[in-house]
Amino acid sequence: MQRLKWRIVTARRRFVSRVVQGAWRAIQTAGQVSPGTVEADKFREFGFGSVMTFPQGSVFNQKWIAIGEDTLIAEQVTMSAGLGPGHQLGPDTVLRIGDRCVIGRGSHIVAHENIDIADDVWTGPYVYITDQNHGYADTETPIGRQIPVNRPVSIGAGSWLGAGSIVLPGARIGRNVVVAGGSVVRGEIPDHCVVAGVPAKIIRQHTEAGWGPAVTAV
Repeated sequence: MQRLKWRIVTARRRFVSRVVQGAWRAIQTAGQVSPGTVEADKFREFGFGSVMTFPQGSVFNQKWIAIGEDTLIAEQVTMSAGLGPGHQLGPDTVLRIGDRCVIGRGSHIVAHENIDIADDVWTGPYVYITDQNHGYADTETPIGRQIPVNRPVSIGAGSWLGAGSIVLPGARIGRNVVVAGGSVVRGEIPDHCVVAGVPAKIIRQHTEAGWGPAVTAV
């Protein structure tokens, strides 16, 4: 008798699991943002073959955000332009993500002046990229109330940003650069190198002799 009850309970659980998992997959498919959907039309550009998977993170002021072709934006990625919904930012694109990029789950890209992510850039999960820092020059005013400072950010084609890495305002990352997970990037990073640490330093670099120890200081 006990075995029969166990089989009945197991069968019910399996049935409920199939229903729930199937419903969730249907919701994920229906909730994707892709060319031709109402949400995609809000962007300045949303390239053919690109998709934002469901559920999305906080996304606002899409009219200043351009996404290239065949780019994947993973679940719960936040992409924002300006300080909040409705913030007017002028005629130019503020955040551009190129073709064939992959933005990892839970990442945040917060643009105020200009963030340019070139083609074929891939990131791990929970990467943070911003072009704005809080001001702190006035020692009498709380930092949160001071005027922020914007500095454009660029990430070169073919680069890889490891999980949990942070790209600070003013960073200029070259082509085919590897940023190790958990690193904090500031300043200029040349093409074809590996950086790691807080702040990130070059640990390997490609020259005419091939890959070897760093020859350029950051």
